[in-house]
Formats: sequence, structure tokens, C-alpha cells
Amino acid sequence: MAVPDDPPAIEHPLLESNFLERRLYQLKLAGTAANDHTLVCLPTGLGKTTVSLLVTARRLEEVGGKSLMLAPTKPLVAQHADFYREALAIPDEEIVVFTGDVSPDDRAALWEESTVIMATPQVIENDLVGSRVSLAGVTHITFDECHRATGDYAYNYIAERYHADASQPLVTGMSASPGGDEEAILEVCENLGLREVEVMTEEDADVAEFTHDTDVEWERIDLPEEVLEIRDGLNEVISDRLEKLKELGVARSTQPDQSQKDLNRMRAELQKLINNDQSEGYKGMSVHAEVMKLRQAVTLVETQSVEAVRRYFERQRNQARTSGASKASQRLVSDPRVREAMRKAESFDQLHPKYRKTRMLLAETLGLEGGERVIVFTESRDTAEALTEFLNTSFDAKRFVGQGDREGSDGMTQNQQQEVLDQFRAGEFEVLVSTSVAEEGLDVPEVDLVLFYEPVPTAIRSIQRKGRTGRQSEGRVVVLMAEDTRDEAYFWISRRREKEMESELRELKGMAEDLESELDDAQQSLETYTTGAKVESNGGKPGDGEGGSSGSEGGREQPGLQKFAGAEAADGETTEEVETHEPSADGDGIEIVADQREMDATIARELSKREGIEIRLETLDVGDYVLSDRVVVERKSVADFVDSLVGGERSIFEQVGAMSRGYSRPIVIVEGEGLYEQRDIHPNAIRGALSSLAVDFGASVLRTESEADTTELLAVIAGREQDVSSREVSVHGEKGAKTLSEQQEYVVSAIAEIGPVTARSLLSEFGDVESVMIASEEELQEADGVGQVTAERIREVIGSAYTPSAN
Repeated sequence: MAVPDDPPAIEHPLLESNFLERRLYQLKLAGTAANDHTLVCLPTGLGKTTVSLLVTARRLEEVGGKSLMLAPTKPLVAQHADFYREALAIPDEEIVVFTGDVSPDDRAALWEESTVIMATPQVIENDLVGSRVSLAGVTHITFDECHRATGDYAYNYIAERYHADASQPLVTGMSASPGGDEEAILEVCENLGLREVEVMTEEDADVAEFTHDTDVEWERIDLPEEVLEIRDGLNEVISDRLEKLKELGVARSTQPDQSQKDLNRMRAELQKLINNDQSEGYKGMSVHAEVMKLRQAVTLVETQSVEAVRRYFERQRNQARTSGASKASQRLVSDPRVREAMRKAESFDQLHPKYRKTRMLLAETLGLEGGERVIVFTESRDTAEALTEFLNTSFDAKRFVGQGDREGSDGMTQNQQQEVLDQFRAGEFEVLVSTSVAEEGLDVPEVDLVLFYEPVPTAIRSIQRKGRTGRQSEGRVVVLMAEDTRDEAYFWISRRREKEMESELRELKGMAEDLESELDDAQQSLETYTTGAKVESNGGKPGDGEGGSSGSEGGREQPGLQKFAGAEAADGETTEEVETHEPSADGDGIEIVADQREMDATIARELSKREGIEIRLETLDVGDYVLSDRVVVERKSVADFVDSLVGGERSIFEQVGAMSRGYSRPIVIVEGEGLYEQRDIHPNAIRGALSSLAVDFGASVLRTESEADTTELLAVIAGREQDVSSREVSVHGEKGAKTLSEQQEYVVSAIAEIGPVTARSLLSEFGDVESVMIASEEELQEADGVGQVTAERIREVIGSAYTPSAN
């Protein structure tokens, strides 16, 4: 944020001199945020990131430690890193970026050497679960776009761990639009442990001088008759399919403009039929899927363009031709009315009125008014690509889309996204046509026009989009709205939600004390973050207060537990009382190795919060969890378990067979209810499979009710194995003759715990174990997946003198 000599700049020992313009409102916000866990609400483009930077600089100077800044997307992380490197007077190499592009081992090493870390939340979540990094020394953490801190989003887990682990925590949450109502804002505050809310709007005197009007203009578009005919033909098919759902008793109306809420309700009712093993549920679900596909086509033709629906139809045709095509896809493309709609879309040769209006508005802005830059936002990637192609006949336009590839559409890599943004900032092209990927926080330069190709029915996204204009001079926001279409519905929803949010933010400004009181009452005290795991894992042992008797519940003896408590353990030791097998305060703790792919579940995250349990994430060759050198666990939901019996890449028998070759105590956990109600399989067939796993493969088959139940079971088994039986964890197992190649991989993978994937890469590169051992750091980096940090660690292990441990 380069500034001229006048106005005055902010001076601080850790900030580059004469770099940041002195803005009173930013200093006020930073002053509050530096003293307590604070939610900072500031309109887009007015420097939320600068507020976080000021707090970071103050904390690093006064307290020391590290600073962590989290942002939801890779481009946003890269942007923040560039800004911090320019603004902070610390070496650039101490400001590092953590994304999935950096290997876990390299991240662990970089963490120790860095002062400021910029990262996506999923990466930090994985590193915390896998015990690769510690938040103990982080003295300031920033959650950018913190309105995402709802549900199971990674922000929530990181915040809980931070409050529990950090010795001097300070949290700053940043958003231009933290939620649609007070309840949503309070939820964000509770999830992140925020206690202060600082709100500034464009009405504040300190802010007003840095903003300009961005009045929204609504341009109504009349669709041509040919387009309406395509829509009406598709709606006729939707009504026909809804009639079938009505006959099943799940649809209440056959009107094609059903709300999404009603469609979700229908799906839930169909799922109940399926759960009750009623064939009507499966048929209805297929019809429901067809309705959803048809509605998407209607939305495209109404709100986007004929070209967009034409591309959509082409994908549906291609999908229907594949061997695994669903019946819904096949019925959709074979219906005569849909085929007629396809034909009309392909023969439509007029210029869509939204295209025409877009071109006219751009000509006014960039030609007649002498503007320099325009952003066009659209919900559809098809539209973004087709519109970019169309606009390039008159202007210099480029698309800006997400990273995922889709059929007929390549995504953009992070480097490509960054390159396009850099070119746009430099004025190398005039028009950026973007999907929603550019909405959140990206520092796209001030533009003369923001054009919404369609209304956005979410206040958060709409406000963020409008923040792209009116920063330094008056800007213009135009929204295209097709008459008598879903555009109009979205228009009214958007207006209502934005007014609600603006009103809510104004109200929040005047209720700081009341809000603090509500947060104190509603959210768990921050101190419980540090004690909750202990209380939960204590399980009511003697000395914790009421109900602490062993082997009893409510004063009533539990038959069998005392006998179990005194029974011989597997290695001949006995236990004195009923134990949950949590480690003692002076013990080494319990280690559980979890497969990386298990991060889709909450189990590893929940276990990692517990005192005395350490999770290590690896890509396991067999099983999902390793609990000792003899116990490996394969976890299956009831649906996955049945699927593995009748199909899939590997059957459960293959998986357990591989487990039993390396571990003497393989365990299969079948999680969830309704095992005998999955698919159309006779219960005796499932019982037979369970019997085979136990008798033929020597596997223990255990049932759990939920992920929470599985979490408790894994903790107990690991505790018995490691704390009671004194067994160690080994991802290589305890037995089984290995092939020569397996033994070679085993030896190399043990070096600095680099794992089997890197071991295979090194052996493929060098040919044998001896060559790996004598290779230099530079030679080691020739192997795929081996960076400088990993190579240095390998050489350190191989080349360092052996020093016996004190034990």
C-alpha cells in the first residue's frame, strides 16, 4: 500500500518506514484488537488486513513469539504474504506460506524457523492433528473472512486448539460481513473465542473520507420469446416429474418453481423410504435427481445465457453415454421435450440480451467515460468462459475461475490466478470476468464498474463484490436482472438480506457491553478449553468430585467390570481398577497413527484435543488407524462396509488380508446403525461376511454407534495396548515375512521417518539402499518429493555420529 509523502505515515519499529498511510479508524480498531480477542468488521477495501498487521507488529515487539494468519483460499494467502513482506521490517524468509503445495515435513521444519506464517486453515488443521506444529508460541492469530467459522470448518478446530495450547493467545477475526443476523455473528464469536466486537461502517466520520458512493443500479432485461420457449419446455418436464413424486406422497405441488427448501424436504422423505427398504424410495430419488438437473438447466437459460445451457446439455449427453450413467441422466436426455429444448438451444443464433447489455455498459465505462478497469461477476463458469470469448471481440478480457477442472472446462492453477491478477493490477487488460472465486478479500484494484451478471442471493457475497469499487473515487455497480425469472427472486432476497445485515452492524455498534455479556453467558469460558479434555478423559475417577467411584454408576454395581479390572492383561500384568487407560501425568502418552484420508471424519481431530494423546498423520499402506505394533484398525461406516462386500476397488476381505499379514490383531470397526438394512442384501449374507472376517482372517469385528463412539473405542484400545501392555506403535507391524523390495522400502522409510512414498521415490531414483545412503543433499533432491529440508534431515540422520540416549 505505497503512499505519497503526504498524508503522514504510521511509524513502528517493526514496520517499514513511510509505508502505511496513517488512518485513524485503523489505529482505533488495532488498539482494541491488541488488547483482547476481537471481531473486526470493516467494509471491503478499507484495510482490514492493515488492522491485523498493526496488531501483529505490536505483539511481536511486545511479546515475541510467532504470528499466524489464516485465509480460506491460496490466492488470498499469497496476497497477504506479499503485503506483509512489503510492510514488516523483518527478513522475508521469516514470513512463510503454508498451503497444500508445501510438503508436511517441510512445513514442520519451516514452522520452527519462521516468525509469521500465512496459511490455509485445512493445512494448519492437518498439521495440528498430526502433531507437526505447536500453537504454544503463537502470540497472535488472525482468522480472515471469519464468517466461515461455522459448522465443521477448520477455523473452529484451530481456534479451540489455540486457546488451549497457546501460552499468550490473542485472536483477531476479520470480515466485511460476519453474518446475516445477531445469532450468526454471535456463533462466529463463540466458535473463535472472541470477546470484543468492533464495527465501523461507511457512515463513521473517520471512514467516510476514504469511501465514495457505490449506488447499485438494477438493469431489467427482457428475454426473447425463443429463450422463454426453451424454459417453458423444460418446466413442463419438471411438472411431469413432480407429479410422479406427488403420487409417492413426497411432493405437495407440481409447480416447477419449487423452493429449494421444499426440494430438500422431498429428498429427506425419500431417504426415509430408502431407510425403510421401500423400493419406491429408490425410484423417487432417481426422479428427484432428474428434477434437480432440469432446474439447473432452467436456471442457466433464465439467468445466464443460451450458450451456458447449451454447454450444460452437452455435458448431460456425454454423461448419459458413459457405462456408469444414472437412470436420471439417461431419462433426461431421451425425453422428447428435453431433446426439443436442446435443439432450440443449438439453433438459437441471436445475441442474448444480457450479452448485449454487458457489451453496452463496458463500452460506456471504458470508451465514453474513459474508465480503465471493469470486473464482471457471474455464478456460472460456463458463462464466464463464453462471456470472456464474446467480450474479447471488442475489449481485452480475461477469465478468472477456480482451480478445479470440470468436463469441458480447465481450472486455473494458483500461479495462473496470481498471474492474471498481477496483469489486471498492472493495467495489461481491461475486463476481468470472474466466478465467485474473486469475491473474498482478493486485492483486486479499484475499478470503474462492477457488473453483476445476475443478482446474488447472499448478503455476504453481494457486499464483498461491491467492495471492489468506490475505494479511491466514485464507482458504479450494475446488476442485470431478467424479468419474470429467478433473477427477480434473488433480487428481493439479496435486498432483504443486505438491509438486515446493514441494520445488524449498526445495532452492533451500540451494543458492545450487551454483546460482551451475551458472549460471556453463551460461550464456554476460555479457561475450559485448557481443562475440558482433562475432565472429559478423566471419566469420573476418584478424586474428581462427585460420582468418582470406579466400576459403579449412580451407586449401582456394574456386573463384570470388577472382574475385568482384575483380569490378566495380554502380557501377564494385572490392573488394579477399572481404567480408561489414559496415560498418567508423568507418562510418555499414547500415540495413534491415523491415515491422512481419515481427516474427512472428526475422529482424528477429536483425539488430538485430548491431553496425553498424540496423533501422527501418515499415508498408511493398510488400515485407517495403527494403535500398536500388533493392532491396526479398518473403520467402515455401515454403508461403506456393505459396499466393500459387493463392489468397489478393494473388498473388505482383501483389506483385512493385507492387515493380517503385518499385524497379529487386525480390527474392523463397523460404524453406524442399520447394518442389515443397507441395499437389497439378505442379512444372512452380511452375517456370513462378519463370520468369515472373524474365523477365516482372525479379525475382531466391533460395532460402534457413531464417530464419537468410535473415537472413545480407539482411545481405550490404544490405552490398553500402550499404557497397560507397554507396546509401541509401529506402522510396519510386528510380523510377516517381507519381500526383498519391502525390506528395502522399510529400511529407507525409517530414515528421518520419511515414510513409504518418499522411500519408494528414492529407491526408484538410486536403484538400491546403499546408493541412497551415500547420496549427497543435492543428489537426494533429484528424487520426486524430496525438497531441501527433507534432504538435509536425511543426511543429518545418516551422517551424524551416534550418541546413546540417556535412558
